Amino acid sequence: MSNKNAHEKVEKNVGLMAVLIAVVVSFGGLAEIVPLMYQAEAVEPLPGVKPYPALELAGRDVYVREGCYNCHSQMVRTLRFETERYGHYSLAGESVYDHPFQWGSKRTGPDLARVGGRYSDDWHRVHLINPRDVVPESNMPAFPWLETTTVDGERITAHMKSLRTIGDPYTDADIAGAAKAVEGKTELDAVVAYLQGLGKHAPRGG
Repeated sequence: MSNKNAHEKVEKNVGLMAVLIAVVVSFGGLAEIVPLMYQAEAVEPLPGVKPYPALELAGRDVYVREGCYNCHSQMVRTLRFETERYGHYSLAGESVYDHPFQWGSKRTGPDLARVGGRYSDDWHRVHLINPRDVVPESNMPAFPWLETTTVDGERITAHMKSLRTIGDPYTDADIAGAAKAVEGKTELDAVVAYLQGLGKHAPRGG
């Protein structure tokens, strides 16, 4: 069979073409992903980066549950206008304990990779309950229920145990103390703790 006939056969067979496209895309993905699995900078945490404490982990869970990542990326690119606005560009070692990581390109709202310490706890609380009280032009939805919903200590304990099974170095003491660490805390407390921790171990400068 000539190359021309083989090419026509593939073009006319939608099923075969779909399979071949899937194979090519898979090989391309593996070529990009596998090398990263063996690069130290991609799998080793930056100095000071540790698994999330119980309250921050609970906040991260709420952040993901509420879909905050749909409007806020956590990835400062290596472009000058980004580093001047947000700070040092993002490094893989900052996200070693993020499952899943919150990098991305969607920015209906600002990037949050370096938001930790930029505003007070009170500012974050007001902003989450009703964003327009601090940013009048904001189109961010309000999350008033976070103020009255308490964190589930058993759920966070179970989450820490599951994260340890995939390699996060939580100690027995961390897991045993998780429920007490979030006792009496609201989901609002948790999200604020999570936001205040973002970027705190990032390199300084652009």
